[in-house]
Amino acid sequence: MRTRSGPRAAVAALVAALALGVAGCVPPDEPDAAPPSGGSNAVEQLGQLTVASAGSMKGYSREHFPHWRNTGKNCDVRDTILQRDGKDVKLSGCNVVGGRWESVYDGRSATDPSDVDIDHMVPLANAWRSGADDWNDAKRGDFANDTTRPQLLAVSASSNRAKGDQDPSQWKPANRSYWCQYAESWVTVKHHWRLTVTSAEKAALNDMLEGCTWANKP
Repeated sequence: MRTRSGPRAAVAALVAALALGVAGCVPPDEPDAAPPSGGSNAVEQLGQLTVASAGSMKGYSREHFPHWRNTGKNCDVRDTILQRDGKDVKLSGCNVVGGRWESVYDGRSATDPSDVDIDHMVPLANAWRSGADDWNDAKRGDFANDTTRPQLLAVSASSNRAKGDQDPSQWKPANRSYWCQYAESWVTVKHHWRLTVTSAEKAALNDMLEGCTWANKP
C-alpha cells in the first residue's frame, strides 16, 4: 500500500487532528466562551408572550427549583457560569477559586468568587408567578439550571440582591448600556419557557427595546 506524503498528507493529518480535538478533547461540561444571546427577534417574541396578572406566591419555595446541579468532577452549574463569565479563572480541581469578574449590571469588579452571585435573569419567584407554579420540580430544576438560554449570569452580589425577584418594570440594571441585552435576554427566557408577562412588565420591555438598533430588524 502506498503511503501519502507531501502537502496533501499534511492537510489530511491536520483535518484528522482537528476532528479528534472536537470529538474527544473538549470535556462535556466545558463552559461556553460567552453568555448565550437570544438573537435580534426580541420584539417579535415579546409580542407573542401572554399578558396576565401576576399569580399568587402561595406554595412558593426556592426548594421547588433545585439548583445548583452537579456537572461532574465535583463541580456544579455555579462553577460552570463562573468559569464562563470570568477571566484568568483559577481552578482547584474544577471548582472556581479565583479570577476576575466584571458585573454587567453595575460595572463592579471582583476577584473573589464569593463576591459574585449567579443571577437568574428571570428570577425564580417571578417564574412562579408567571406559570412555573404549575410545573413539577424536575421542570423547575431545568429552568433554574438553564445554561442554554441567557438565564444565568455572573454579577455582583449587591446588584443581584437589589434586583431580587423584580421584573423590568420594577428594576433595571444601573448600567444603561446593558438594557438592550437585558431586555432581549429576559424576553428570550420567558418566550422559551412560555411564561407570562404583566402589562407593566411588557411596557417596560418595549421601552427598553425601542432604542436598540437591532430590535426591529427582520
